[in-house]
Amino acid sequence: MKINLRFFASVRELVGTGQEVLEVAAPLTVGEVRTLLIARGGNWEYALAQGRALRMAHNQVMCDADTAIAEGDEVAFFPPVTGG
Repeated sequence: MKINLRFFASVRELVGTGQEVLEVAAPLTVGEVRTLLIARGGNWEYALAQGRALRMAHNQVMCDADTAIAEGDEVAFFPPVTGG
């Protein structure tokens, strides 16, 4: 199945892209997608590391790592946002 990935702010800068289509063999959770991306190593591992403050969204709704994804879904990763 294919899913759409989006990366924002410092995550986008570190991984070098704002979006990607990823083909995966089976239904996954958002957390499992994160783990697949971390396995790429280098900046991917650093930007998406488990201990790093990171927000995730599924189809433009904030979610947690246990959220299931399906064909054509969008998963986004971004740092916490602060403002003033």
